[in-house]
Amino acid sequence: MSDPLPRMADSTASLLKAVLIPACLISLSACTTLGPDFSSPRSDWLKRWESSLHGLNHPGKDEKNLSDSSFWKTLFNDPILQDLLKQARHANPELRMAALRILESRALQGMAASNMYPQQQQATGGIALTGVRDHNAGRSSSFSSYQGGFSIGWELDFWGRFRRSMEAADASFFASVENQHAMQVLINAQITELYFAYRVTQARIRIARKNTDIQKRSYRITTEQFNSGNTSELDVQQARTQYLATLAAIPPLEQGLVQIRNALGVLLGQAPGALKIPDDEHYRLPGIGAPRVAMLPARLLLRRPDIRAAAWLAAAQSAQIGVAEADFYPSISLLGTLGWAGSSMARSGATTLAGGPAFTWNLFDHGLIANNVRLQDARLQQLLESYRNKVLRAAAEVDDAAIAVVKSAEQIELLKESVKSAERALEIANTNYHEGYADFQRVLDAQRSLFSQNDRLISARGDNIAAVIALYKSLGGGWRPLKADELLPLPVKQHMQQRVDWGSLLDSPVPAPPDPPEQQTP
Repeated sequence: MSDPLPRMADSTASLLKAVLIPACLISLSACTTLGPDFSSPRSDWLKRWESSLHGLNHPGKDEKNLSDSSFWKTLFNDPILQDLLKQARHANPELRMAALRILESRALQGMAASNMYPQQQQATGGIALTGVRDHNAGRSSSFSSYQGGFSIGWELDFWGRFRRSMEAADASFFASVENQHAMQVLINAQITELYFAYRVTQARIRIARKNTDIQKRSYRITTEQFNSGNTSELDVQQARTQYLATLAAIPPLEQGLVQIRNALGVLLGQAPGALKIPDDEHYRLPGIGAPRVAMLPARLLLRRPDIRAAAWLAAAQSAQIGVAEADFYPSISLLGTLGWAGSSMARSGATTLAGGPAFTWNLFDHGLIANNVRLQDARLQQLLESYRNKVLRAAAEVDDAAIAVVKSAEQIELLKESVKSAERALEIANTNYHEGYADFQRVLDAQRSLFSQNDRLISARGDNIAAVIALYKSLGGGWRPLKADELLPLPVKQHMQQRVDWGSLLDSPVPAPPDPPEQQTP
């Protein structure tokens, strides 16, 4: 009789090998991550850029509303504008597409995370046969046979390929959220700018019509005086020329009004002609002048959603280098197979169970892997250069908008005085003409000057408002964090849920992206 102790020892050793070897491999898989760790690129000049924004920078003022769309309400207390901005949150097609890209990146996150679990050769299969066996003696009997199996494979993340893939997916997700914030900034600024351009055009049309009424009366008076022999035909033709010239300025303004309204309609997802903005003759453009900016421009630039999105896109690409470098090294997987087979003829069955590690290594790739790593690094460098270029352009946008705000405010003050002088000049010209001290040409010149200065003043007011809008847009103002119910309109969610099972993704809160990784070395 054989001793059972050696057999027990052999079984124990086999069991330990079966458990400890995969455990060690799994532990080692968490120890190595290839590729560079990302940190946001530096723009050294930005630290030295201490712009006063041409006198607009006043540190210390509360700036809590800068990165919130409510600051449009604070800056422009206009109920119609607020209603348009509210409509755009759900109706603007570009905001919807930006929200859908967030959902897309969420799905990619799930795909990347799934690689951390058994992912290879998951298969089940089987076959069953039945038949009738015929004997010459006239007897028959039935028989059956079957076989089936299940196999599974798990590639271990030994070199950090899957962790880098998850890192890239997370960074892409944060970039998609920041891009949606940037789209909010852009859409809110465009709507506000177009709205006030519409109001400015309405005011210019009113000014033109008011002047045509004045010039029409002058034309009628000179015609009556010519018919009575008190003046020459020259005065009549000059009055008629100026009246028709002013009248001819109205159709292009009316054309521009319709085009601005159509542009607003597109931003609100409305067909041409559907948007109605009342023409209130008592409406007055808000007087903004030169607003103050509290924080240092360099700090505000790095808070801009599009700048943050550019950093996250570079972070996602940086992780792709590690994914590519993992191909230099062998792929280590755990494989397992469970099978069974049997037959009624043999009155027997068998079960098989096999498992163990697998090892694959692409030793002869003829430079494919190395060039793929170089490709990913070149793409990363492009995104880093793009990031630096965005920061540089953003600084220029801020400075351009700031000088436009300051100089347009100065222009408004000068044009106010110019309008006063033009009004007084017309009053004197009319008096002198009626008293016979001046010819009618002086009256026409004074009318033309007053019309021109009034038109320039209202245009300068519009330019000042546009410059203020551009300033806040360049500083990244005018967005707010997304709520789950604001990601997409309910009908869109319902249609998507009918097509595909989205689970809870369509109603899940959108987390606020963290700050991109900072440089750790000077």
